Amino acid sequence: MSSLSTAWRNRPTHHKVWALAAPMILSNISVPLVALVDSTVIGHLPHAHQLGAVAVGATLFTFMVGLLGFLRMGSTGFAAQAAGRADGAALRQVLVQGLLLALAFAVLIGLLALPFSQLALQAMQPSEALHASTEAFFHTRLLGLPAALASYALVGWFLGTQNARAPLAILLTTNLLNIALNLWFVLGLDWGVVGSARASVIAEWSAALLGLALTRPALRAYPGQVAWAALKRWQSWRPLLAVNRDIFLRSLALQLVFLLLTVQGARLGEATVAANALLLNGLMLTAYALDGLAHAVEALCGHAIGARDRSALKQALVVACGWSLIVSLVFAVLFLLGGHLFIDLQTDIASVREAAYPYLPYLAVLPLVAVWSYLLDGLFIGATRAREMRNAMLLSVAVALPLALAMRGFGNHGLWWAFLGFMVLRAVTLGWLGWRLQQRDRWIR
Repeated sequence: MSSLSTAWRNRPTHHKVWALAAPMILSNISVPLVALVDSTVIGHLPHAHQLGAVAVGATLFTFMVGLLGFLRMGSTGFAAQAAGRADGAALRQVLVQGLLLALAFAVLIGLLALPFSQLALQAMQPSEALHASTEAFFHTRLLGLPAALASYALVGWFLGTQNARAPLAILLTTNLLNIALNLWFVLGLDWGVVGSARASVIAEWSAALLGLALTRPALRAYPGQVAWAALKRWQSWRPLLAVNRDIFLRSLALQLVFLLLTVQGARLGEATVAANALLLNGLMLTAYALDGLAHAVEALCGHAIGARDRSALKQALVVACGWSLIVSLVFAVLFLLGGHLFIDLQTDIASVREAAYPYLPYLAVLPLVAVWSYLLDGLFIGATRAREMRNAMLLSVAVALPLALAMRGFGNHGLWWAFLGFMVLRAVTLGWLGWRLQQRDRWIR
């Protein structure tokens, strides 16, 4: 305990954590704020199917883009370790590889998106109005896919260099522009659901172009040249692709959980799927705030591992863990005391409000359960130990799926019980694997 107390009292580490976490929390919170604004603007239109269309269409798009979260997470770990070694050439290689992968996957996912969306909608069995509105929203959102993936790679790379200002600029540009355009297109121009999607597309492209412009000054701190000849060799791609493969499988399993949550909610009715979307906006708000601290863990732990500094690694973990617990408690209290207001701000549709209110206690518990997996994800990403992350996620899903099937008879309460169980399993499996690595002294290779 004394060593933990000593690590917590290290003031320079507190400053380093918050220098990275504060800008990322500000920018991350703007992400769910966009979903909140989308829901609020569409939620004040006259029909429940319009809100349901944005909820389902955004889930389908997020599912696909979320599968490619390795474009950010893989870049962060390798960039952080390269920065720890002061290797400018390696940093440039990670940046170029991330952007090339983003372009390649945008083409591939774009080709698969249309048949995927049709299969997903058939599984949801939506009403005709919900089906048509969801298609219109989703097809428009696809135009922003290349930009969204490029931003993933750029944000991950900037975080690895411990530059939190550039990700802040990228994410704030995306989200604040999206909010402004949503209000204009939906309420001012009366473009409805499609207007919301168009706002997202314009915002995503604007932010990606800004991110590319910001790489030039960022690279001046790390002199070096891109080894273009090395990019033609498989060996130079193998470490990044191996990590990305494992993160992809982990992300696929995670996104399937959220997709199944939406699919099952849609089967319970339009009001239920809309209510669950509003509740999950609360989880998103919590997750993106806590991810700001997790991003600090990624950058600081990756840098410490690259520099082979065990003391810095421990200090970063202890300080980030302490602050993550404090932030999660704040969110739990806010949702417990102000949950009804949170729902009412998002919609004035009485049926959706009434469907959401009974499940607010689950939303209050979620931050206290989810905080551990977010923090541990940051450690594993910074250490580029994606295989362990993959194994933990697959094990969690394998155990949670039978639990979800057993809970089907309890309706939407059973759905939320199963989801809470899944989040507990994520934390337990990651914690166990992390403990095993610590016992074998394998965090620093």
